[in-house]
Amino acid sequence: MSAQKVNEERLLNILLAPQISEKATYVAEKNEQVIFRVVSDATKPEVKAAVELLFKVNVENVQISNVKGKQKRFGKFIGRRSDWKKAYVCLAPGQEINFAASEQG
Repeated sequence: MSAQKVNEERLLNILLAPQISEKATYVAEKNEQVIFRVVSDATKPEVKAAVELLFKVNVENVQISNVKGKQKRFGKFIGRRSDWKKAYVCLAPGQEINFAASEQG
């Protein structure tokens, strides 16, 4: 299996959710980027292929960041949130992902 041809079933499971936050909104407006929460073993080419397949847009590049889980406590019990990965997807000029419209289709 070549690097270009990735399993379509795998691509459908790469993106977990869009990251909606104040920082994500600022980045989206300023740099034409969208931030997604992705599975922890996702690679840049897989994220690019998944976004292009699901949203029918052209992706210029992808930057990936590992987010460390925070330590939390509940009374005397100490727990830890799990680590996760997020992807900054830079769209081609003029491209846009509208999450409200894509859910209805």
